[in-house]
Amino acid sequence: PFTLGLSFALPSLSYVCRPLLDSVLPSLPPTVPDLDVPPLLREHFILSGYRPLGLPWRCCVLSLLQIHNQTLTMWSLLLAALALLLRFTGFAFLRGGVRHRLCSKWHSNVPLILSLTSKLSFLASCSAAANVLHCRSEEMHYFLFFLHSVSAAVYQYGCALALSLYSVDAIWTQSMLGQVYLPLTAILSWISCALCCYTKLTLRSKFAIHRRICRLFPMGVAFLVIMGPFVRRLTIYRWSNGPALMLFLHQVVLFLLSTFFFCFPVPECFAPGHYDLAGNSHHVYHALRSLCTLVQQEALFHDFLWRRPALVRQMGEQHLLLTCISFFCPMVCCSMTALAMRSRARAELEKEQR
Repeated sequence: PFTLGLSFALPSLSYVCRPLLDSVLPSLPPTVPDLDVPPLLREHFILSGYRPLGLPWRCCVLSLLQIHNQTLTMWSLLLAALALLLRFTGFAFLRGGVRHRLCSKWHSNVPLILSLTSKLSFLASCSAAANVLHCRSEEMHYFLFFLHSVSAAVYQYGCALALSLYSVDAIWTQSMLGQVYLPLTAILSWISCALCCYTKLTLRSKFAIHRRICRLFPMGVAFLVIMGPFVRRLTIYRWSNGPALMLFLHQVVLFLLSTFFFCFPVPECFAPGHYDLAGNSHHVYHALRSLCTLVQQEALFHDFLWRRPALVRQMGEQHLLLTCISFFCPMVCCSMTALAMRSRARAELEKEQR
């Protein structure tokens, strides 16, 4: 006998939502070996795990959830930025005594906020921009690297600004070295940014010795100058001036270790291809730099409470605010330099495509 079966069941939820999910969350293409990406995007001794060039913007962002050779770098920097922001929030609002200190006499709080801003911009541009979006195109790779160079220079000056106000005494501030400290740091920060942008564009080989020297030398000199107040304070007070000195010493150790992994591709040079997804020098370098930033901010919190009560009285509100306004001078100079280098990079890429 013939029977007619009718079904009034509702369509499956996955059947209804699948097209919507596919449009919002597109499937990510698989990673490719190093020979399938331009030399500009390759890392030495890293043979696989690259995202293909020309990904849409959504895929670039969603690659945060994909396993590739930059996943650990992205998340180490993003988590460091989040930890820095949460720690500052707890310092400012969750501890009652500190909240009162932060809300009153706001002039002396500005350097601490500017220092935090420079650190967050450095971590955010390095993670969310340079590492997440750089595979969009070669032009975008150049632009984001230039942006990262600007944020690194601003980060250097933000650290110097906070150290010159919170980590020294009035004698050092009024000395000749204290008077030239911030202008010298601003010049070195701009030189560091300009050389990083210039060598990125002109020295195409990622591992040219000239490029390493041009990038490391100004950064090393700027670091030595920035740490000047710490060295003087250590010489005068030794270790009896609170926990900030020990934290600054930890920062120096972390910075030197990160510099080593920045210069030398260890351990991937001993086993090419075995550390593509985890454990290569690029991952270790960014993890150490993130820890260095967190340790430095923690030291500044201690110095903020130590130096803040007498800061406005000794410097004056107008002088203190003018000093803080100088924070934007290297930012503007470095931004103009980066824009000029971006125009040159675009012109060279268009010339190569003809």
